Amino acid sequence: MQENISVRAAVYRGDDGDRLAVETLRLAPPSHGEVRVRVRAAGVCGSDRHVIDGEWHVPLPAVMGHEAAGIVEAIGPGVRELAVGDHVIIAWHQACQRCAECAGGKPWACTRVRSNDSQLPDGTTRWSTETGDSAWPYLAVGAMSERIVVPDFAAIKCDPRVPFEIASLIGCSVGTGYGAVVNNAQVVAGESAVVIGAGGVGISIISALKLAGAFPIIAVDVNPEKLTEAAAAGASHTLLSGDDLPEQVASLTDGGADVAFEAIGRVQTMELLPALIRPGARAVFVGLPPEGQSLQLDGLQLAYDGKTIIGSNYGGLVPARDFPRIASAYLAGELELDGLISARASLDEVNEAFDAMRRGERTRTVITFDDATA
Repeated sequence: MQENISVRAAVYRGDDGDRLAVETLRLAPPSHGEVRVRVRAAGVCGSDRHVIDGEWHVPLPAVMGHEAAGIVEAIGPGVRELAVGDHVIIAWHQACQRCAECAGGKPWACTRVRSNDSQLPDGTTRWSTETGDSAWPYLAVGAMSERIVVPDFAAIKCDPRVPFEIASLIGCSVGTGYGAVVNNAQVVAGESAVVIGAGGVGISIISALKLAGAFPIIAVDVNPEKLTEAAAAGASHTLLSGDDLPEQVASLTDGGADVAFEAIGRVQTMELLPALIRPGARAVFVGLPPEGQSLQLDGLQLAYDGKTIIGSNYGGLVPARDFPRIASAYLAGELELDGLISARASLDEVNEAFDAMRRGERTRTVITFDDATA
């Protein structure tokens, strides 16, 4: 019989500003249909920052992180598709697998998902503090922990040739960017595209656009260093954000892009997106703003021009289908992802990683877990 184990994890309690504390928690063994994964890499994502900066609210204390890759080390009853030793990428949007949306191939639209409430599909958590109180895995993952417990269907097998650092990003930022291009916008070769925001998700969008054959691919950011990284990822043109952005994009695309992506979650740039596309084109909201913020869009102009606004939730991903496709494209050299990782950190350096994100200094920091201390 499996027993509870102790794990070190980055925990947000909300009583020390935006600081996380690395604590020792108790992790219960996997229940029916669940697996325990030894985390090898965890991405530091803007969604986590929304929580610890007080812009989104989740149950506390929260085990932070949702981009994870690792190795299956224990399986619960009823698990048949996974075995100890499998390399896996974790899907944070843990759909119910039973509703009409799931059955129709749209798990991202599941009406019963509990991930946003930091609960496993049965509404519980496998984490507890040393005093016996529940601790909640952010987005039902809690990636910034030495070990995690997730449903077996959320642990997607990955080719072991894919480095854990890259695999962890496939679980969210890369998967979201890829899915926004392939699933939501359905970009085809020769279409023109503009991407606002050259962070982790924006760079992933650019890489996927290059794979899809889009041209030109225009990257927009306020940081020249980020634009250099965007060019390396496949952007054909780079623009510093400014008041004349619609005119600049129009001159590069003969009147407006076929598709535009907002990858920041900033209301002002989301409202600007329709002005960057031609009539009949589409604008895709990929970035997520703080809770409670509304947009002002010209509904008459949108209708008159026949423009389409697309909301991208997790890139419209079907993880079991899309994660292996992304991994295969990476291994084939068709999808450039190595440049996404601008820094590596230990679990104890998690606060410094978020501080660097706030300063706009990094594309993506990945927390890695040393075998010697695992």
